[in-house]
Amino acid sequence: MNSDNRFNADGLVLSDRYADTMESAVLPDLAQRAVKSTVRGAGGRPLACVRFTTDLPRGTVLVLHGFTESAYKYAEIIHSLLRNRFCVLAYDQRGHGNSWRKEGLPDNSLTHVDSFEEYVTDLERVCAELLAGMPKPWYAFAHSMGGAVLCLFMERHADVFTRAALCSPMIAPNTGGIPPALGRLMCGGARLLGLGAHRPFVTKPYAGPEDFATSAATGKERFDWYDKVKQTHPEYQNNSPSYSWTLEAINVTKKLLAPGAPEKIACPVRLYGAERDGSVLPEAQERFIARVKYGTRAVVAGAKHEIYRSPDDVVFPWWHEVLTFLKG
Repeated sequence: MNSDNRFNADGLVLSDRYADTMESAVLPDLAQRAVKSTVRGAGGRPLACVRFTTDLPRGTVLVLHGFTESAYKYAEIIHSLLRNRFCVLAYDQRGHGNSWRKEGLPDNSLTHVDSFEEYVTDLERVCAELLAGMPKPWYAFAHSMGGAVLCLFMERHADVFTRAALCSPMIAPNTGGIPPALGRLMCGGARLLGLGAHRPFVTKPYAGPEDFATSAATGKERFDWYDKVKQTHPEYQNNSPSYSWTLEAINVTKKLLAPGAPEKIACPVRLYGAERDGSVLPEAQERFIARVKYGTRAVVAGAKHEIYRSPDDVVFPWWHEVLTFLKG
């Protein structure tokens, strides 16, 4: 039981002193524990990785962030996992945070990838070089795009993870009413014209503080903390996709739901959907998890896409259930 009144019993931060607790307690603790390293991913591109250990570990959790995010954004989640005796491995996916970005992009806020297969290869190499040396059993927690990458990985490597928790996984992105076929035509055409690494005309570069009301978060204190981090750290200012990233996101659905693919996942998978999700499609999540042999799905009431950035009364019970699931 946690006796520090800045945290709840699971080691999550109470909102009434959120920013102060993150800066004075959580981040210093993680900095002391962190072991940073670089793994060469697909094409030899460097990936910024970080490992955390704890006493008497019950296993290791891989934390895989989503689109326009970073491992740093999951500091509170990582802190809680350590409090619950899980070692943690996290890394910035290519095009994000401190990992490699394609040369020639106009600014750090443009998020680009040539192929989602690169994300999967990156994960394979991180597991081979770093996870292999960490305490077993191995678990995974992945959000949004990270959930898509993890599921592609598990469809090919059924025996790596003992359990996996998915937070609003991007089985299918919400294209804002644009039919996927039209999206493929537009983005595929741009890529054929050599514009794959360009920003779609409907998006804009990062320009300072973001709007909580239109964000994917419902917890103001959690939103404000990372929003201030982004303002002073250009490496965390991702906010829009390239044409190529968008095309790959649209096409990932067919890969994830390919005949026989979800059925290859051997470990228990718990998929958490957000009741108010405007970023990914719940119907695709339902179709996917129904085909995973040990798959279950729950909807988190009141949450937007970023469930882990909800108010205390939503995030605390949800995260407790995630921990209970991972502990098995």
